[in-house]
Amino acid sequence: MKRATPALAAVLSQLDAAQLRRQRTTVESRVTPGSRVVRVAGGRELTDFSSNDYLGLAGHPALADAMSACAARTGSGSGASHLVSGHGHEHAQLEEELAAFTGRERALLFSNGYMANLAVMTVLAGRGERVLLDRLCHASLIDGARLSGAAFRRYAHADAGAAARLAAADPGHTCLIATDGVFSMDGDVAPLPQLAQTARAHGLWLIVDDAHGLGVLGATGRGALEVYGLDAGAVPVLVGTLGKAFGSYGAFVAGSASLIELLIQKARTYIYTTALPEAVAAATRAALEVAQAEGWRRERLSALTARFRAAAAAAGVPLTASATPIQPIVLGDAAAALNAQRTLAQAGFWVVAIRPPTVPPGGARLRVTLSAAHTDAQVDELVTHLARACAGAAA
Repeated sequence: MKRATPALAAVLSQLDAAQLRRQRTTVESRVTPGSRVVRVAGGRELTDFSSNDYLGLAGHPALADAMSACAARTGSGSGASHLVSGHGHEHAQLEEELAAFTGRERALLFSNGYMANLAVMTVLAGRGERVLLDRLCHASLIDGARLSGAAFRRYAHADAGAAARLAAADPGHTCLIATDGVFSMDGDVAPLPQLAQTARAHGLWLIVDDAHGLGVLGATGRGALEVYGLDAGAVPVLVGTLGKAFGSYGAFVAGSASLIELLIQKARTYIYTTALPEAVAAATRAALEVAQAEGWRRERLSALTARFRAAAAAAGVPLTASATPIQPIVLGDAAAALNAQRTLAQAGFWVVAIRPPTVPPGGARLRVTLSAAHTDAQVDELVTHLARACAGAAA
């Protein structure tokens, strides 16, 4: 251990020199329930433009009421894995409701999206096979491919033609294509119809992690697949998370009854971990109900996204082509992104700088995320200070 300490210190020093060491900020409270203004350590109040609470449900009283009522009945923890004694009524009901919501035969709950993606990748791929991944896939899909033992190739971002060429080049060994639905750092949507066509033509699984699309995109909030009109036949494996638009915690895989049964039997990240507390599942059930009943939240989110983009373009803020609530402001240099973050914090806004390895080298950025709980005034004021911060970062 003594020998290792200098080596660890050297690695940390290298991160500091490259402006890549991450720092945590402690949230002490929300100024009011459901508000986008948070009080952080030191007493500062910041308007949060960094969370993935797209529909503003994380602070909704219906979720808190459902969670507390369930906790009073079932306790604070499940006590065991799903396959031992941890699978409760709320879990079972939520799985049925998620299957219905996504138009699938069955759904399976996981503790988080990382574990869900590891599960599908390691169960559906193995040694001697090959998988294809979008170059900007979430880290959990990449790690799942590595753990599966399969070889994997990464095609150019959102380039369905490149994916098709790779699939055609080795049809005997390629078993699946995996992609995000909405890319978490860029906000763009994958070319799902073309990927589905390639998967169908070559008999491949298509796995879509729609963590940032479900609840947000589509006429009824059913995500990127709804935008493109794709069903379970076109996309047989759908992964979703519950801690973003649905304001709760956890994740799920939705698909055929056979797929879900296979995951129950084979997925190590399902078998060997404690089940989510039933109270969390109860809160998620409430979130699903609210999200479907209050379509105005998606409409409000869409309107705020358009408002932000129009104002930012007019102010000279460098925008990408994202039409989703994820609005990256690419500044390139890690130091520039950090300077812009600090400038915004001084003005009362929490917009986190995203740096490598989360994004490619030279792609450091501010990641602005919008929520239905933001006000017009908050968005307008953010743009004013964002323009100044970007100008200062470039100077």
